[in-house]
Amino acid sequence: MAASELYTKSARVWIPDAEEVWKSAELTKDYKNDDASLQLLLEDGANIEYKLDKKIKNLPYLRNPDILVGENDLTALSYLHEPAVLHNLKVRFIDSKLIYTYCGIVLVAINPYETLPIYGTDIINAYSGQNMGDMDPHIFAVAEEAYKQMARDERNQSIIVSGESGAGKTVSAKYAMRYFATVSGSASEANVEEKVLASNPIMEAIGNAKTTRNDNSSRFGKYIEIGFDSRYRIIGANMRTYLLEKSRVVFQADEERNYHIFYQLCASSHLPEFKALRLSSANDFLYTRQGRSPVIDGVDDTKELCTTRNAFTLLGINESYQMGLFQVLAAILHLGNVEIKDKDSDSSLIPPNNRHLTAFCELVGVTYQDMAQWLCHRKLKTATETYIKPLPRLQATNARDALSKHIYAKLFNWIVEHVNKALITNVKQHSFIGVLDIYGFETFEINSFEQFCINYANEKLQQQFNMHVFKLEQEEYMKEQIPWTLIDFYDNQPCINLIEAKMGILDLLDEECKMPKGSDDSWAQKLYNTHLKTCSLFEKPRMSNRAFIIQHFADKVEYQCEGFLEKNKDTVNEEQINVLKASKKFDLLVELFQDELKATSPTGQVPGTGGRTRLSIKPGKSRETSSKEHKKTVGCQFRNSLQMLMETLNATTPHYVRCIKPNDFKLAFSFDPKRAVQQLRACGVLETIRISAAGFPSRWTYQEFFSRYRVLMKQKDVLPDKKLTCRNVLEKLVQDKDKYQFGKTKIFFRAGQVAYLEKLRADKLRVACIRIQKTIRCWLARKKYLRMRSAAITIQRFTRGYQARCLAKFLRRTQAATIIQKYQRMVVERKRYRQKQAAALAMQTILRAYLARQKYKALLREHKAVIIQKRIRGWLARCWYKRCLHSIVYLQCCIRRMKARRELKKLKIEARSVEHFKKLNKGMENKIMQLQRKVDDQHKENRVISEKLIGLETSYGAESERLRGELNRLRGVEEDAKNKANQVTSLLEELERLKRELTVTQQEKKTIEDWAQTYRDEMEKMVSELKDQNGLLKKDKDDLNRLIQEQSQQMTEKMARAITQETQQLVTDLNEERSRYQNLLTEHLRLEEKYDDLKEEIALSSNVSKPGHRRTDSTHSSNESEYTYNSEYTELEEGSRASEDVTRGIDTSLTLKLQKRLTELEQEKQSLRDELENKEEQFQRARARDDAEFKKARGAELEYESLKRQELESENKKLKHDLAEMRRSLLGDAATAAGAPGSPAYNVLLDQLNASCEELEVRKEEVLILRSQLVSQKEAMHHKETMTEPSIFVEDVSKLKDADELKQAYIGLKDTNRSPRFMRQPLEVSDLLSRLRSAAPDFHKLNEDGELWLVNQGLKETIRLLEHQLQTQRRGYDNEVEALRGELQNVKEENNRQQQLLAQNLQLPPEARIEASLQHEITRLTNENLELMAEDPTASREARVIILRRMVDLMEQLEKQDRTIRKLKKQLKVYSKRIGEMGAGQTEGQTSPGQMVEEPIHPVNIPRREKDFQGMLEYKKEDELKLVKNLILELKPRGVAVNLIPGLPAYILFMCLRHADYVNDDQKVRTLLTSTINSIKKILKKRGDDFETVSFWLANTCRFLHCLKQYSGDEAFMKHNTTRQNEHSLSNFDLAEYRQVISDLAIQIYQQLIKCMENILQPMIVSGMLEHETIQGVSGVKPTGLRKRTSSIADEGTYTLDSILRQLSTFHSIMCQHGTDPELIKQVVKQQFYIIGAVTLNNLLLRKDMCSWSKGMQIRYNVSQLEEWLRDKGLMTCGAKETLEPLIQAAQLLQVKKKTDEDAEAICSMCHALTTAQIVKVLNLYTPVNEFEERVSVAFIRTIQTRLRDRCESPQLLMDTKMIYPVTFPFNPSSLALETIQIPSSLNLGFLTRV
Repeated sequence: MAASELYTKSARVWIPDAEEVWKSAELTKDYKNDDASLQLLLEDGANIEYKLDKKIKNLPYLRNPDILVGENDLTALSYLHEPAVLHNLKVRFIDSKLIYTYCGIVLVAINPYETLPIYGTDIINAYSGQNMGDMDPHIFAVAEEAYKQMARDERNQSIIVSGESGAGKTVSAKYAMRYFATVSGSASEANVEEKVLASNPIMEAIGNAKTTRNDNSSRFGKYIEIGFDSRYRIIGANMRTYLLEKSRVVFQADEERNYHIFYQLCASSHLPEFKALRLSSANDFLYTRQGRSPVIDGVDDTKELCTTRNAFTLLGINESYQMGLFQVLAAILHLGNVEIKDKDSDSSLIPPNNRHLTAFCELVGVTYQDMAQWLCHRKLKTATETYIKPLPRLQATNARDALSKHIYAKLFNWIVEHVNKALITNVKQHSFIGVLDIYGFETFEINSFEQFCINYANEKLQQQFNMHVFKLEQEEYMKEQIPWTLIDFYDNQPCINLIEAKMGILDLLDEECKMPKGSDDSWAQKLYNTHLKTCSLFEKPRMSNRAFIIQHFADKVEYQCEGFLEKNKDTVNEEQINVLKASKKFDLLVELFQDELKATSPTGQVPGTGGRTRLSIKPGKSRETSSKEHKKTVGCQFRNSLQMLMETLNATTPHYVRCIKPNDFKLAFSFDPKRAVQQLRACGVLETIRISAAGFPSRWTYQEFFSRYRVLMKQKDVLPDKKLTCRNVLEKLVQDKDKYQFGKTKIFFRAGQVAYLEKLRADKLRVACIRIQKTIRCWLARKKYLRMRSAAITIQRFTRGYQARCLAKFLRRTQAATIIQKYQRMVVERKRYRQKQAAALAMQTILRAYLARQKYKALLREHKAVIIQKRIRGWLARCWYKRCLHSIVYLQCCIRRMKARRELKKLKIEARSVEHFKKLNKGMENKIMQLQRKVDDQHKENRVISEKLIGLETSYGAESERLRGELNRLRGVEEDAKNKANQVTSLLEELERLKRELTVTQQEKKTIEDWAQTYRDEMEKMVSELKDQNGLLKKDKDDLNRLIQEQSQQMTEKMARAITQETQQLVTDLNEERSRYQNLLTEHLRLEEKYDDLKEEIALSSNVSKPGHRRTDSTHSSNESEYTYNSEYTELEEGSRASEDVTRGIDTSLTLKLQKRLTELEQEKQSLRDELENKEEQFQRARARDDAEFKKARGAELEYESLKRQELESENKKLKHDLAEMRRSLLGDAATAAGAPGSPAYNVLLDQLNASCEELEVRKEEVLILRSQLVSQKEAMHHKETMTEPSIFVEDVSKLKDADELKQAYIGLKDTNRSPRFMRQPLEVSDLLSRLRSAAPDFHKLNEDGELWLVNQGLKETIRLLEHQLQTQRRGYDNEVEALRGELQNVKEENNRQQQLLAQNLQLPPEARIEASLQHEITRLTNENLELMAEDPTASREARVIILRRMVDLMEQLEKQDRTIRKLKKQLKVYSKRIGEMGAGQTEGQTSPGQMVEEPIHPVNIPRREKDFQGMLEYKKEDELKLVKNLILELKPRGVAVNLIPGLPAYILFMCLRHADYVNDDQKVRTLLTSTINSIKKILKKRGDDFETVSFWLANTCRFLHCLKQYSGDEAFMKHNTTRQNEHSLSNFDLAEYRQVISDLAIQIYQQLIKCMENILQPMIVSGMLEHETIQGVSGVKPTGLRKRTSSIADEGTYTLDSILRQLSTFHSIMCQHGTDPELIKQVVKQQFYIIGAVTLNNLLLRKDMCSWSKGMQIRYNVSQLEEWLRDKGLMTCGAKETLEPLIQAAQLLQVKKKTDEDAEAICSMCHALTTAQIVKVLNLYTPVNEFEERVSVAFIRTIQTRLRDRCESPQLLMDTKMIYPVTFPFNPSSLALETIQIPSSLNLGFLTRV
């Protein structure tokens, strides 16, 4: 492919940049081969010209298509080069927040400097068992691949973790070990995996420190080998360490710290146990304050020390050893603070009583003088003499520091050795996985011996890495049988030879160390002389003679020679070591130095310098070997240990993890391209890319290539053979055949070819899109044009019509306007004339009225003045009279008062006299008695006199009236005479007087009229005000009533909500308790199984078999432990005896621990069970309260229903009795011909029929009365609740004779009267009756607060209610009469029909007569049922229940009668035969005249007598094992489920149990139940993976549990039983405890069923729900890298959605065949759908390639298919659909728009079932499959996070796939009669006897 085809306009390229390393640009014009430059457009809009070298044509790197950006595997990129790798890592790290990326076989891990929630147990479970390419890159995926290859290939594995300091190596290694510990578990109860993980905090404390690049940098290398047994469970571990940085103990650079353990001790110095160490702040010690950064942000050193101590304890290092370690560490700190001063120029001294040296000596147990002596002196030995040489201060200080480093190194080695001892095991190691955590390539401004060793190790590892990558590439090409060409890759063997070969750098260094006067300068000169001219990789700096440069694989590094010799020799003063070894108080210190030589040579080296510990603990070597070991230098030891490491790695399959540090400032998710590129070059990632790019990096299977590039093929190119089709298409598309190769299963492409094919595909799709858009736009434009044309024509038509209408309207309006004007002018003129006329008349009227009023006012003033004068004069006269009268009265009062005071004074003087008092009191009593009698006599006389006086008054009054009348008559005569005499004068005077009176009267009349008018106005005003007030009061009343109603409604709703919430909370708590209880059962089962496995292993390990039988304690009961195997199982006994024999010789701590744990679990289970019962009781009480309220509200209806039921039951009993009488009559008279109407049978039937009719009439009348009473009571109650102002009228109180009526009327008064008195103390009915019926004065009390008026209103309301009830009863009575008449007619017809039928039946034989009557009864009941169903469905259902019960009773009676008849007939025949045989000779010839000669009896066939079975099975005790074996252990579920009734084993076991209960054998009951439980457990343990077996025993266990409840005798479980079933109830034993045990067993079986189902479904879910394309063609396959994913194309053997649906149908059909309870099936289906949804969602969250729009459509379609399956099975209400809600919302999230704020709001409201972490994860993983889709912007994701910030939810990312919903077993009684069960012979249970 020519460059001109790729470098076209708009092509994007990468160009070098000083800041960003690489910068993206776009070509503005096409490139031609002879162009000297490229015209580029940068992303910031700048145009540049990129110069090209004409010789080499250095064209810039092409950029990959956007669809390939962000891929999981860097090798999936079409263009493999440095800028593509860097950009892909940056996009994943910054935009998608993904820190892991594959690069072929390498996992690139970028340190996020932030804690991410991607390392939990749920993530570990999600990656467990998955292929490495199927999930997103993760350290767990690498660990899983290593674990899987170890198990599959039987080959040891290793994980090599490398990187710079601060890149995250230690964390990655720690997570890898955590994965192994979690997935594999341990092979024993010693918790080896916990110990392996516990070694991490210890090693971090003593080997990690803060550096400028990392807060937790490992300052040593380590290789941990995790050992596994043959079952691939962790059995132990071993650790090797490399090159501990001892110099950090005595020196730290700025912003760095010493090892963590020192700061942890200083931070915990305040603790009591550390007081003896004399520690203080870290700033007080030289060794911890040099870096001036004693604290790490976010790290609590005190807590870290607690973690370290706990880890020590877990690894078996006890408290005394721990304190010893801390003592040594504290001594090192004190030793660093020992100040050495100059004594002179050649000697030094330590001042006496130095407190730090004193503390050091006390801590290590040595003398102060010895240590002070040898810190400042040194012993020199010659051949003949020994000299003690003083040391200068500088040398003494260096010697002190060397001693500190040496002590710490020995302590480090001791801790590593003891950690290895704690991790060692006696179990044989089958394989191991090694985790290498080693320093990466390092280069600083000053590089010394440590950096040289580190880079040397990285050279070796890089060589091994290159060879491994090359080998894998070669194997892949050979496997696919494609031509193999050698790939040129960088070989760093020359660099390694420069370092380790003979006369290499290390060899020369060791040689120089052996020289007596060797120095760094002389060693540098040797290097220059040896390698400067012979090796191109060795250089000399221009400006230095004490440095050298090595060209490593990553970069050039300049090393300073200063300190190389000293660090390589690592000398320490021998006498200082001897002083420490002589310590008698500190054994640990002596143990640290027990392998020291007596003399340390100048070239000697401590073996622990390298910190290496052997793979396994071996016996120590001899002293000679040890001496040789000590003579090795640090470089030699490091080279040897590195060689051993490389041999180990070469013997394993390596896996590589390269850790990258994104920036030097520890900023979270900040990416520095410069630093990243440096590390990518140094760690070998780019070398991997280069090797891959040199070959065929892109690889496609033929199916994937065909699916992806089908759009580039024509229809004629598609052939049945996919391989041939791909070959033909590629030959057409790519002309250069060297650009691709065809393998056996894959197509291999050169770099860039996939991008070219993607370009062709995108161009083809773009052309197709343009054509589709063109066609659609044409169609839309034409459609729009036609609409516009039609609209224009319509508008024109309507416009022209509108204009015509407007013209006609104008003409009509013009004519109308002329007419209107004419009449308008006439009206205006007429109006003007009338206005003038009215004005003139008004003026005249006003003037005349004004003159009249003026005249009237003058007369009125005069008249009123006269009246005023008269009134004033009269008033003055009256005032004078009143003053005179008042003065006179006052004077009289004063005189009388004076006299009274004198009299009072006199009386007081008399009263003070004692004599006077005695005189007064003398004879006072007698006088009182006499006076009392006199008073009585006076009363009698007064009554008599008053009576006489009344009579006299009456007569006197009559006489007075008569005399007065006579006197008046005489006076009248006299007056007449006088009047006649003075008639003229008097008449004149009278006339004047009358005139005056008339005037006065007229004035008074006028005054009264004025007053009346004023009063009327005031009254009207007052009335209006009262009306307004009344209206306001009514309004206030209405408002108050409404407010009260609202408050009551709110209170009701609030109470309802509270009750609902409380109920929901109780249900939630109950479910949580159930879940906790069931989890404990699961844990108990797991421990039990582990215990059994241990017993079996112990039994197998013991080859001693002891014959004989051991007796067991007969008092052993299963109640003590329901999970203990029965003692009668001989094979288990033998196993237990063998285990006991073996355990006598081994440690029994494990068994005791298990027993203790079992006891604790049982106690916890009992407490949880009690708590569960309490919760259930609370729930039942709450439900009972609700039911009570509901029943209270429906009191009348329930009472009516109960009466109706009683009536029907009585009628039913009556009918049964009649039927029995009828049958007895028929059977009794069967021998006689009773068909005539006068026969006894006919009379009996007729009498019964008449009695039934009479009874029916009586019952109907009673029902009518009851109904009327119930209706009236119901309406009265309803009226009592709704009536607002009921009261009783006073006048009608006497009518209320009944207290109940008065109480009913008074209820309304009490409810509505708001008087405080009534609210405070309501009246009782008796008080009200007494007050109403008392005398008249009590009515005043009754009328207080308006009671009388309320009573009046209540009485009126009661009267209206009674009238309404009377009318209702009358109407109901009429209706009932009509209904009764119809029923009477029906009864008459039925009577006639019965008589006819009876006549017909009596003519039939006796057997046919019963059948005919029964058939007739069934026909009649069926007709009644149909009629009732047609009239009233509700009543029909009730009638149907009654009919069914009646039919069942009739059938039972018929069967019983038939059995009795057959029994009696057989007995009769037998007795008659016996009598005939015995009396044949006696009766012959002796018959009396009245006797008949009997005919001879013919022989008949006598059938077997049938028994009346009781539903029990009897077995012998010795047959119990056979019963359990045949019925449980050897039973095949498939045959039982298909051929026999469901639950048959449960019924058989219960029938056996019933017989044991019947015979009252408690031992038999106990052993049978225990054997059953243990046998079910045994069969489940044996065949627990078989879904059919587990389902079968789950159904039978539940049925057995239901039988125990149904026949327990508890009334709660006997409601649905028949009478016969109730007779079969257990009579002697209460098996409630065993019901709980069996319920627990059912829970365990259910959990086993779920696990079995999960194991079957697990492999199908991801393939069927995610990978398989149910809708073909929706999504295409993206290019993948070396880690190939599972194909989404439906190959043969691939699971699809149909596979899942078929499996679900299989599960459902099996459970239905086994008779599983429907509610239990719903719970199982709900759990199935939860597993499907959780596993699918978890994989979606961990797979970037699945997060696309098309995959969302696939998921939603798959979910719809699952819902359709639920709908077909009738399981939509089981809650399974709700468990898929998170998955549905995740699929919707993939498909919705993700751009604007409105889209963010819609997403937040839609995804309520997803957590914030899940939503953000899906948005980060969203990847376009085609170029037309767009990525989700970072700003949009941040908007989503901001909106969801306030959500209160769990931060967990994945769903818990191991979660099991708590199961319940609702009671489901069986209608099957036990006595009808037949035992098939196939079960081999012939030893059972039916009873």
